[in-house]
Amino acid sequence: MDNIKKFGHNTFASLKIRNYRLYFIGQAVSLCGTWMQTIGQDWLVLKLTNSGTQLGIVSAFQFLPILLLGPLGGVIADRYSKRKVLYITQTVSAVLALVLGALTITGAVQIWMVYILALCLGIVNTINNPTALTFVFEMVGKESLPNAVTLNSTEVNLARAVGPALAGAIIATSGLGPCFIFNGVSYIAVLVVLYMMDGSQLHRMAPAPRAKGQLMQGLRYVKNSPVLLNTLVMMSIIGTLSYEFSVVLPLMAQFTFHGGAGTYAALVAATGAGSVLGGLFIASRKKADARLLVTSALLFGLSLLVAALMPNLILALVVLVFTGVFSINFISLGNTILQLESAPEMRGRVMSLWSMAFLGSTPIGGPIDGYIGEHIGPRWALAVGGLAAVAAAALGSATLIKKVLPRPVSDEMAMEIEESCEEENRMPK
Repeated sequence: MDNIKKFGHNTFASLKIRNYRLYFIGQAVSLCGTWMQTIGQDWLVLKLTNSGTQLGIVSAFQFLPILLLGPLGGVIADRYSKRKVLYITQTVSAVLALVLGALTITGAVQIWMVYILALCLGIVNTINNPTALTFVFEMVGKESLPNAVTLNSTEVNLARAVGPALAGAIIATSGLGPCFIFNGVSYIAVLVVLYMMDGSQLHRMAPAPRAKGQLMQGLRYVKNSPVLLNTLVMMSIIGTLSYEFSVVLPLMAQFTFHGGAGTYAALVAATGAGSVLGGLFIASRKKADARLLVTSALLFGLSLLVAALMPNLILALVVLVFTGVFSINFISLGNTILQLESAPEMRGRVMSLWSMAFLGSTPIGGPIDGYIGEHIGPRWALAVGGLAAVAAAALGSATLIKKVLPRPVSDEMAMEIEESCEEENRMPK
């Protein structure tokens, strides 16, 4: 009994912090809506085009801004009040979802409209993602950060189990449009909890002053930290080819298992359920190190390879549960290592590079996986993702696994980087 109490205390420790508890509640509603929109949008594209390549192209439109403008989003996260920035990004995201819902319900939607709305959402997320990631630190502080990051990832994946199930039921009974409408309305929950937060309890850092060379300053900072650099390289490999579930799983559902939106929702929900289980496990641990990161990447890759071989839907769902377990371990550990390893004034820029590696790589990997899935077979697309994750684990083993996670980069190093950037700015152009 004492062990159970200890596990519960360790697993949910950060929820004792009021601001984070409010945020967690708001996200619970909003994330379900986000996953409903993800299922609805993917199925809408497949319905309009019947093309895996088009799925990849829409994903590319949505994540291309993160690839091209990611560091700029990090500069904004470091420069302005994160709470105020989230007010804006959440409101704009709600409007975009409601517009897509209205177009779908009225029957006016065309594929080019989906392209434009996906692109606009990508621009918003370029700013929202690093801001939201670093806002977690402001809510809980350094000591509770590993637990809060993991609970946040667990919540995302719990929504990935619940949201697709709701989407499947709604699509079957009411069509695709209500999925987008529900998502638009769900953002109200986040806006309400942001308003209810106690600003005096936030661990605010002084905003980075406006200055030339801040983008290059962030890149130089990462280059001078082997742990930051190699963790981001691992995520880039995995993000490009292994995390393209929104492209591969619809193709698996339709062409491999000959199902519909409900089958796709079940595949997504299986990975989400596994991620919840994995998240509860990792949240109870207080250690985040390179060895666990590399092991999680390896097991994630192997589970994808096994899933690609499964002969029927039931066995595929079982294996995808394990895929979810290992995937959340990798994401949570990587996120935590980067935030703890970063100096406070650099954290937004570092996490914008994480978003670029995780989401911004989709414009490259999405069309590749979509083409492989459409022309060679969905199983092959899933297997390519597995091989990529195994390769990332091999790289991490060579560059990280024998290293002890060092302390955050010192103020002296940060000052040296800043002085170097200032010297560059003084040079004639």
